Amino acid sequence: MAEFKAIVNDVKTGKSYNVAVSGHHANSLDGKNIGEIVDGIFVGLPGYKLKITGGSDGNGTPMRGDLPGKKRKKLLLSDGLGFHEIYHGERKRTAVRGSAISSEIVQVNMAVVEYGSKSIEESLAPAAEGTKAEN
Repeated sequence: MAEFKAIVNDVKTGKSYNVAVSGHHANSLDGKNIGEIVDGIFVGLPGYKLKITGGSDGNGTPMRGDLPGKKRKKLLLSDGLGFHEIYHGERKRTAVRGSAISSEIVQVNMAVVEYGSKSIEESLAPAAEGTKAEN
């Protein structure tokens, strides 16, 4: 069973929210690509539309939108996502992941495209209150 940590970015306020996604909601995200717009119900935000902007696997290997598929590959990169050059013209062979979400992905980054009726704090508050320990 797939399990993700979804980082939802509110573009209006600039805040990011960490949401655990598991069960059938996580399975429905499997196979989606970077740039796709998904329903917010998968991360507990009904009425919201979220755009997948990236992610990483358990080793911290980043996903690239221009690499199709789910596999991890070593590419010769000059600059950009996955490698930043120290001096002009530097190149390095670096491992990156494809743009599709798979079971190896641990973190999925998302940005809000369309807002729902409730605020993000109100929608995620019941989940956060249930995890707090009662004194």
